[in-house]
Amino acid sequence: MNSNALKRLGTLGQSIWLDYIRRDLIASGELRRLIEEDGLRGMTSNPSIFEKAIADSHGYDEDIRAMALKGKGAEVIYETLSQCDVQSAADQFRPLYDETDGKDGYVSLEVNPHLAHDTAGTTTEARRLWSALNRPNVLIKVPATTDGLRAIKRLISEGISVNATLLFGLPRYRQVAEAYIAGIEARVTQGQPVKHIASVASFFVSRIDALVDPLLEEIIAQGGEKAEQAKKARGQIAVGSAKMAYQIYKELFGSERFMKLAAQGARVQRLLWASTGTKNPDYSDVKYVEALIGRDTVDTIPMETLDAYRDHGQPKPRLEEDIQEVQRVLERLPELGIGIDDVTRKLEDEGVDKFDKPFDKLLATLAQRSSQHLAKQS
Repeated sequence: MNSNALKRLGTLGQSIWLDYIRRDLIASGELRRLIEEDGLRGMTSNPSIFEKAIADSHGYDEDIRAMALKGKGAEVIYETLSQCDVQSAADQFRPLYDETDGKDGYVSLEVNPHLAHDTAGTTTEARRLWSALNRPNVLIKVPATTDGLRAIKRLISEGISVNATLLFGLPRYRQVAEAYIAGIEARVTQGQPVKHIASVASFFVSRIDALVDPLLEEIIAQGGEKAEQAKKARGQIAVGSAKMAYQIYKELFGSERFMKLAAQGARVQRLLWASTGTKNPDYSDVKYVEALIGRDTVDTIPMETLDAYRDHGQPKPRLEEDIQEVQRVLERLPELGIGIDDVTRKLEDEGVDKFDKPFDKLLATLAQRSSQHLAKQS
């Protein structure tokens, strides 16, 4: 058996993608090494990742200077840089995409986060990015807000591959899967091919515990009967939610309705575990990777978690363990005064904000650097 824990995850049916992108990672050959030695099978990006990559690096300075001298604004510069990185990464993954017949080898790029509550704007921008990237192995990331759901259905029906992102709750996950299936159905009705369409539903994990655990700790500190119940729930809500999402996945994509689409060549929309880096130092640094290993899933992992799992991960299929206990813990949360729907609604709102702010910060940084280059030129 291969001793590399990351590669062994592949034998259990899970694809590991990297939640990180940066030009020097690609140019240095490090990305190629991760693909060949660790079995990396894809890559995701978001506005926060690009903000760190560009703001904390001088590897983009020459391109920024050249575009600034041509009079390009900050948004055009950002789009050019981000699209170039995604295209370069997609080219690195293209052999894997071909080898797996389009199952893996994808790189994601997100629409402008300020469009999260704008169906028409999201749809228009997603079409434009899809055309500009011009790669079969890219996914356009669309926040799974209420407005985003309509965009997802439309884009899938048009043959555009989508990463539905910022998912926190089970009702919302069901809506995302339904939007994907409805989009495929619409395309089949049009007599259009569906085999090439790929999609993942990005279910965010650790942020759930980061919000719920402090509420549980307050109850634990008060003592009494509820304190014992809260102890059992602490650190379990995120993993429990993800495990129940997988049960919904099996129900929907094992249904007669989807089987008819599969006969036409449709692919399942895989669940992708996002936000799997551990935020609480009391927990194992591979807690959210270990618990969610299951067939036909994707785990997108930040670099530090990837390194940690390679070092001391213990691969084993755990995604369907203790389902009844998980269900009981989630069902009893209201007894502790915690409404999981309220929690996930807050996380969705915060999630959009957490992408808006780094996006705006990045544009400000690009504008500042452009001005500096122009000042030196004059």
